[in-house]
Amino acid sequence: MRIAIIGAGNVGSALSAATVRAGHAVSISATSPDKASAVAAATGAHAARDNAAAVADAEVVVLAVPGNAVEAVARELAPALPGKIVIDATNPLNATYTDLDIAETAAAQSLQRSLPGVPVVKAFNTVFAGRLGTPVEGDLRLTGFYAGDDAEAKRTVAELLASLGFSPVDAGGLRMARALEEMAFLNISLNAGNGWAWQTGWALLGPTS
Repeated sequence: MRIAIIGAGNVGSALSAATVRAGHAVSISATSPDKASAVAAATGAHAARDNAAAVADAEVVVLAVPGNAVEAVARELAPALPGKIVIDATNPLNATYTDLDIAETAAAQSLQRSLPGVPVVKAFNTVFAGRLGTPVEGDLRLTGFYAGDDAEAKRTVAELLASLGFSPVDAGGLRMARALEEMAFLNISLNAGNGWAWQTGWALLGPTS
């Protein structure tokens, strides 16, 4: 797949390394071109001069920016996104990281309303950056949950998750992104509160057939 990753922080850089290793063509952008170049050099991705250049030829666009930057990035890229799939890998943490900055709807649903006609899929947000390249614990594959309202877009995202080594699980429509955002916050809170090593991940166990 041709993938654009917007954001070169912990998640963006880890996802860049994992997707390049899986054989995808990856372009990455950051607020600083020097940062994008450094991450690209380290991961084998292509460094884009800006967000617009990153998404120009992409089939899939992954938003790996802070939650409070999603709205501005969506406005910037909206004209270039028709015909592409947008993966929302963000979590809407508040300024003190003590809660989610959402009211009655998921952040991914707000993003979808700002991008009419562009399929938005919530994915990767329940996975810590440190597990994006190591989705296996012992004999168990971590679960790659995803949620969205466009069936074809979700199939593409499931293929991407599987190519990285995750066990893809369809969580349902985009309304279920709220549950995925809460799952991510729970994992963050557990690690922060217990001094854990930020290596825990979710796995769905039991028969699913």
